[in-house]
Amino acid sequence: MSAGIFRVCLVVVTAIINHPILFPWENATIPENEEEIIHKMKAHQEKLQLERLRLEEEMAKLEKAEALKQAADIGRQQNEDRLVLDLWSTLSMIIFLIIELWRQDYLDGIPPDSPGEEDDLASPRTTFQGIKLPDKVTLSHFYERCIRGTTGDAVRTREFVEGFVDDLLEALRSVSNRDSDMEVEDFIGIGSMYENWRADKPLLCDLFVPFTPPEPYRFRPEVWCTSKSVPLDLQGYGQIKVGWINEDSMGCICGKTKLGEDLLCLLHSKNNKMRPNSEMKDLLCFKGSTFLDMDQVMKWFQMALTRAWQHISHKYEFDLVFGHLDIPGSLKIKFRSGKFISFNLIPVVQCEDSDLYFVSHFPRGRPVGAPTSRTHWFLSFAVYERHFLKMITKALPENACHLSCLQIASFLLTKQNRLTGISGLSSYHLKTALFHLLLAQPTSNWGPGHLESRLNDLLGLLEKSLLEKQLCHFFVGNQKVPDSMGIPEVFRRAEPLNLFCSFVLQRSLYQKTIDSFYEMLKNASTLISALLPFL
Repeated sequence: MSAGIFRVCLVVVTAIINHPILFPWENATIPENEEEIIHKMKAHQEKLQLERLRLEEEMAKLEKAEALKQAADIGRQQNEDRLVLDLWSTLSMIIFLIIELWRQDYLDGIPPDSPGEEDDLASPRTTFQGIKLPDKVTLSHFYERCIRGTTGDAVRTREFVEGFVDDLLEALRSVSNRDSDMEVEDFIGIGSMYENWRADKPLLCDLFVPFTPPEPYRFRPEVWCTSKSVPLDLQGYGQIKVGWINEDSMGCICGKTKLGEDLLCLLHSKNNKMRPNSEMKDLLCFKGSTFLDMDQVMKWFQMALTRAWQHISHKYEFDLVFGHLDIPGSLKIKFRSGKFISFNLIPVVQCEDSDLYFVSHFPRGRPVGAPTSRTHWFLSFAVYERHFLKMITKALPENACHLSCLQIASFLLTKQNRLTGISGLSSYHLKTALFHLLLAQPTSNWGPGHLESRLNDLLGLLEKSLLEKQLCHFFVGNQKVPDSMGIPEVFRRAEPLNLFCSFVLQRSLYQKTIDSFYEMLKNASTLISALLPFL
């Protein structure tokens, strides 16, 4: 214990003795120049500061270089991704074009029936998602008893309507002012009644009534296929510009040369120059434009028909009334017995010197998807359609079934529209599909014994067109139409016109049309079987 205490005391004494303040070393000296030391320290500090700034600058450069490298890598990756995307887009477009070309080739080359197909009554064709259509015997029996009987009535109805319309138009000319009113030409019969495939009653005649303006006016048609870009809903339509017969000189030399102050034109004085008649322009054209207005023409036509009937009504023992207020050319002859005959007079404008006509209104009402513009007129190929059926009928076998197919399909469509309402499918689409088949099938396949097969082909082509939302116009852009038809070259060389383009723009209309089409196929057998016992 005492030894420990002694050791502690020894350590304390030793520390005190060795403390530098109490007993400084002999060789220890305090710097004499303190300011010099401070100066050196400041210089060293400034040097360190410069070194720090240099290092920070180098770090910034390194970070910037790294950022540029990363941006370059990202840009290179984006370019690679864009290149891959462009490659896939190009491949997709090529695949789409290949499929489209294959589809067109398939449509143009529908294979003919296999030998003995029409004689195999035990195994009828099953298409259309498993829906079975009536067999050959049922279809033939139905056609003979339900449809063929309307042919004789159609002929008598046509003859009566044509005689009356001749008298009505002659009366219209007599009550018109030739100097200011439009001039009416002879009517042209078009549609199913004149193509011999009208299937449903009442029998209804459609008649074109071409009209022209009085001198010195003329109509200048402008069709859609002469423009570079036209909206889808305006394809198949055109405008009619009202102008002078000779707009440059107006038929007088004073419009081509300066006569001078001393000379005066005996026809046109300075204060009496030829100008468009304001009343005529208001009657013909849309307000503020030089394009023919459909509503103005329809009002004029309705008033002209009323005056003409008042002029000749005393000669007839029946009444003539308008069938629909919104369709001015829809007329109905009412007999005292209660019977009536309906027909449509449609004012039209001829397109140049062809058999094409601009239609002022549609006899069955405005179709779905038609433009609402009052200056865009529908261009009708109805006269060419009638000529084509006449020409192709001469090349087909006797009693060919092409019109029978169209009549049955039109009959089914009409009945279905009465059940579920109007859809986007019309009898014009049926006729267009038939025209394509007539050129695709050999003439020998249209004999009377091929009715079932050809009807299946017709409805099959229509189904395919509906699923693809594409049914091409038969005359526009179709190089297979015979040259003897005389279609104007501007329409033969035009891009094909899709009659189903409205389905691309209106999904609800397309779905309703598809549902209505398959419902029509399902009801076909039941409807035909139900009608036969009552006839």
